[in-house]
Amino acid sequence: MSRILKFTSGPKDWKALLADKEKHWKKGYSARTLAHCWEAADGFPPEVSLPFSLSTDSLLANITPVFAIPEFKVSLPGGVRSSQNDIFVLARSSSGPVSIMVEGKVNESFGPTLGQWRNEASSGKKKRLNFLLRSLGLSTVPADSIRYQLLHRAASAIITGEQYRAVAAVLLVHSFSQRHTGWSDYQAFINLFDVEAMVGTIQRLSLSSSIPLFGVWVVGNSIFLQS
Repeated sequence: MSRILKFTSGPKDWKALLADKEKHWKKGYSARTLAHCWEAADGFPPEVSLPFSLSTDSLLANITPVFAIPEFKVSLPGGVRSSQNDIFVLARSSSGPVSIMVEGKVNESFGPTLGQWRNEASSGKKKRLNFLLRSLGLSTVPADSIRYQLLHRAASAIITGEQYRAVAAVLLVHSFSQRHTGWSDYQAFINLFDVEAMVGTIQRLSLSSSIPLFGVWVVGNSIFLQS
């Protein structure tokens, strides 16, 4: 991707940004696969560009990436651990800036469920959860089976969007899984907004968040699993 910030000269530079370099930088894993895919693209990867081009929402019309930052951290209240997003993309549409948080997946899960996360001993979790729900425009606490990672990734898009005065925020799951790992978890998350998830389709989610929130699941080119 030609608009990756200059501190990367190629996929190998993404490795240095990982929290656990040896564990996550392996062929066929999401971090490495995502890096090769996005660095190879001229702008958005084709499978990412397509659903945006098909969207009829004026907030996303004629969208193009401005820059992208791998392993982008977003601070959250109620603890010291930030939400570390695989890629943050600042894009621009005809309506203005758009904040996109990209979550790459191969066969990794979305991590602990909300119930598991809440049961882990740590202070500040009630404060953090309430903040996430307000950010997402959700009035009730989701079921314990919802994946916590999807909550704070989507909120990260909104929080960062506010900083850039964005007109829209997007949670983008870029999946290279041949087994569709995590799809049912994504469906359950999208259902929180009374929306039925569809692969490859940009869907408007929250009407109550400070910035309109969209979600999209795209399927990546499997050739990058061998990179």
